[in-house]
Amino acid sequence: MQEKFYLTTAIDYVNGAPHIGHAYEKILSDVIIRHKRQLTDKAFMLTGTDEHGIKIQKTAASFGITPKELCDQNFNQFNSAWKELEISYDKIIRTTDEQHKKTVKQIFKKLLENGDIYKHKYTGLYCSGCESFLNPKDLTPDGLCPNHLKKPEEITEENYFFRLSKYKDKLAQYIKSHPDFIIPSFRVNEILNQLENIEDISVSRTKASVRWAIEVPEDEEQSIYVWIDALSNYITAIGYDIENPSEQFKELWPANVHVIGKDIIKFHSIYWTAILMSLGLPLPEHIFAHGWITIDQSKMSKSLGNVIAPHDVLQGFNLEHPDAFRYYMASAALIGRDGNYSDEDFKEKVNADLANNIGNLLNRTLNMLVKYFNGEIKPESITSKDCKIAIMAENTKQQIIEAFNKYEIAEAANLIVSFSDSVNKYVTENAPWTLAKEGKMHECAQVLYNILEAMRHIAIMLSPYCPNIAADILVQLNEKQDFSYSNLYWGGIKSGQITQKDKIKPVFLRLDSEFATGKKKG
Repeated sequence: MQEKFYLTTAIDYVNGAPHIGHAYEKILSDVIIRHKRQLTDKAFMLTGTDEHGIKIQKTAASFGITPKELCDQNFNQFNSAWKELEISYDKIIRTTDEQHKKTVKQIFKKLLENGDIYKHKYTGLYCSGCESFLNPKDLTPDGLCPNHLKKPEEITEENYFFRLSKYKDKLAQYIKSHPDFIIPSFRVNEILNQLENIEDISVSRTKASVRWAIEVPEDEEQSIYVWIDALSNYITAIGYDIENPSEQFKELWPANVHVIGKDIIKFHSIYWTAILMSLGLPLPEHIFAHGWITIDQSKMSKSLGNVIAPHDVLQGFNLEHPDAFRYYMASAALIGRDGNYSDEDFKEKVNADLANNIGNLLNRTLNMLVKYFNGEIKPESITSKDCKIAIMAENTKQQIIEAFNKYEIAEAANLIVSFSDSVNKYVTENAPWTLAKEGKMHECAQVLYNILEAMRHIAIMLSPYCPNIAADILVQLNEKQDFSYSNLYWGGIKSGQITQKDKIKPVFLRLDSEFATGKKKG
């Protein structure tokens, strides 16, 4: 068993409802943590919501409700979405939680005592979409925010600043000496380039500008700004305390990975790491920046009307569980690259991989077992010696572990499908129906056993992506629901094991099947 594994997602800003981009990150994270739980009983996943700031303040006012009421409404939407997608987080934090607010004030005071926070009058270009002051050199040629394509507002305020520039050289040295700190590696030079001209950052706003925030200790005119508030959730959620950190914090920190979008990698790999250095805390092992999800090759935009909620996909295809959507999203893009969602591609991919490949392989093999052996598994041998499929299963398991260690989640999914392809090829090459016709029942029994044992391996390896389909495969094999990698050895299915005919059914119906929804799905 591996040692502990602590994964965090970005916390979602609750100014609006969850969409498919939010779902992409949470599904990626959930697939990772489910895989790690196959290897250790000390895997912990944190997610949450970011609930302070001017946008929430303004949106709530436009609806005639309080900021807290808006946060409560939208938090419930996010949490419902994650439950519907079966996101198996261990804790969900809200930055309006009282314990979080208390610890954020502690952190602010500690940074101030360390001499890393100072008060300064400042004129800068502020993007309300990013809730961030922008450097002029980071703007588009037209002077717009590159993320929101809006012109930032020039603001003059006296705020508290964090001495980010103090940690410039130390950060650069750390990143260079830890080449896998930032994943994927093609993001490293981007961060090192941003460090070249890094400046101190504002960590407060005036109360006149932002009222909906945590107050700066002993300064009633100032509100703590997003960086210390939002980023600190990764430690406040597990019991960080300046004087008396919890046992959970001592066990879990540092995080093994922060899973975030590529648009906030700067804030995590520079701002957050410098804050941790000032606090004297170890840095996270990895910062994994995933790409974005486009819709029909276009970036999601309210103005384009192409923002999709994950619930809409599940409902639109009348899916009884979220496995198909989870599988598609987790395999939508190679590591760190952008992915795309379209209804047609979704239908084509899950039909090919889950229905035609994996599902059909199980269904036809079990039906042959019932036809030729009355459902009883009767192999000549259950050892892996000289069994090509057994060797491939072991190799695939090791390759999947290696892929997950590098956060190559889509690549790991491809390995499972590739192994299933090989098993299908093995079926064709060995033709158990021909062996039965020729009366070679011992050989036929061995071939069927090898296929079904391979299916047991596929179920375990597939379970982080498709927990319901994986469970259904094991039910049909009359196997215990044990998805741990300690159960991934050749020979798990015992001779004499019985598969009951009434349990055999497709584990995933094609999305264009009239049986999938009760009506023809085009």
